Amino acid sequence: MADIKKILCAVDFSDYSPMVAEYARQIGDCMEAEILVLYVAPSLSQYVGFHVPPSSIESFVGEIVTGAEDTMSEFIKDNFKDINVNGKVVTGYPAEEILSIAEAEKADMIVMGTHGRKGIDRILFGSVAEKVVKSSAAPVLTIRPK
Repeated sequence: MADIKKILCAVDFSDYSPMVAEYARQIGDCMEAEILVLYVAPSLSQYVGFHVPPSSIESFVGEIVTGAEDTMSEFIKDNFKDINVNGKVVTGYPAEEILSIAEAEKADMIVMGTHGRKGIDRILFGSVAEKVVKSSAAPVLTIRPK
C-alpha cells in the first residue's frame, strides 16, 4: 500500500471545490495524512506592458491575495473538520505553482478538480489538470464536476 503522509489539495474556490476537498479529506482521514490546501491566484504579470502602472497591478494582486486568504480560512473551516490541514495562497500560473509546491512540500499525492473544458476553450486555455497529471512525480487524483 502506498504511504501517503501529505496530500496537496488544489482548489479554485469554485462551486466544485468542496467536492475536491471531500475526496482529499476522506483520503487524509484513511491515511492519517496532512493536507495542504492550495489556491493559486493569477499573477497578472502578463499585463505589465498594457498602459497600466505596475504599482496598480501589484496593488490589485495584493487585494486578490488578501481576499483569497480570507476565503481560504473560511473554506478550511467549512470543509476540513478535526483533521491536520494547512492553507496556502500563492500567485502565478496554476499548473506551474501546483507542481512546484507539490515538489517543495514533498506531497505524496495531489487531489484537484478538472473543469472539463472542450473545444476552443481547451485550445486557448489548456488544462491545468492535464499539465499537472503529465508532469507530476506524485500520483494525481482528478475530480470532474458532476
